Amino acid sequence: MTLLTVLDILLVIVGGAGMVYQGLCIVMSLFAKPVRFPDAPMTNRYAVLISARNEENVIGNLIDSIQAQTYPTGLIDIWLVADNCTDNTAEVVRARGCHVIERHNLELVGKGYALTYLLNHMLDTGAADDYEAYFVFDADNKLDKHYFEEMNKAFCSGFRILTSYRNSVNLADNWVSSGSALWFIRESRFLSNSRMILGSSCHVGGTGFMFSRDVMKRNRGWKFHLLTEDLEFTMDSILHGDRIGYCGNAILYDEQPVTFAQSWRQRLRWSKGFLQVFRYYGPALLKRAVRERDFSCIDFTLMLCPFTVLGVIRVIMGVLFAAFGFVSWPSQLQSLLGWSNGIVTSVLGLMALAALTIIVERDQIGASNKELLAYVLSFPIYMLSYVPISFQAIFAKVQWKPIAHKG
Repeated sequence: MTLLTVLDILLVIVGGAGMVYQGLCIVMSLFAKPVRFPDAPMTNRYAVLISARNEENVIGNLIDSIQAQTYPTGLIDIWLVADNCTDNTAEVVRARGCHVIERHNLELVGKGYALTYLLNHMLDTGAADDYEAYFVFDADNKLDKHYFEEMNKAFCSGFRILTSYRNSVNLADNWVSSGSALWFIRESRFLSNSRMILGSSCHVGGTGFMFSRDVMKRNRGWKFHLLTEDLEFTMDSILHGDRIGYCGNAILYDEQPVTFAQSWRQRLRWSKGFLQVFRYYGPALLKRAVRERDFSCIDFTLMLCPFTVLGVIRVIMGVLFAAFGFVSWPSQLQSLLGWSNGIVTSVLGLMALAALTIIVERDQIGASNKELLAYVLSFPIYMLSYVPISFQAIFAKVQWKPIAHKG
């Protein structure tokens, strides 16, 4: 009985701390002035790193948006690794004057391995030394024309690693794409923005981030190969004492999955990746949080905490204890009832969060008011589907698989 009580208290503390912190970030983001960076000379030379697998239908859009920047395009070189492609991705990119490296390896599969291969080639040929920093994008992205100009301002302000505002090209397609898009917009507007105000570290997403040559040299290219290589890169950087910055004026547009099956597969990989990162980096984050009094480590420990795993352990132990007579069945049913009430509260809270995100960022969201109302109502369904996804991630063997993009 004592063990169950300890687990209940732990779940309440972890879950409660996470919700309170999220709430404080929202309030802070609404009332505090966002961090802005001063103008900077546009003289730095940058490399764009793209990993693409059969993306001939969309890659041209990204390249066109890079070549239409207000930043001098002569200082931006595009490097693409055509990773196990069976279409004309490489030819499309070469025709636009970009560097293309072809990779064929069906054993080491994933974006992390592709980036390693690309940067290793650049290091071996000496090309990597030509750039002050490196941007990472996905093939389906599009960029606001001021993207590089704004990121350059933040880079010149002293940040060695930066992430940007992540929007969506297809939020209004359906409830699946809107759920994912609203989550990323919320993260940019409320979480990353508040972390900058607090002086804490942000985290990079899978796309729309940059890192300096010094960071690349320290890592000897790209050494991150877990299912969520971006999150692994973030944790490694924080443990090295880096503060990852956020540039809210640099806007990237991403294409979200439109089918629930695609979304489930993508989020299953993310959930499994979170478990992997927590396993490898969780103890080190806790140690640094205590020894260095590093708030960023506390922040990301809460983010990585396998709440679903703890919940599953709690339920299984409650059933076993009741079956063997250590506790009563009514007491466990009462606990389940309490969790049910928490789920109802969560649904209402998620609706409010989606509505607030839409209200605050209305100018950035391309959808009609009628569509947005529907997406507010469907957002909790999208988010609560993470519960079975996270449960499956505990036991499933997950591999990286590409998401088809329409452009």
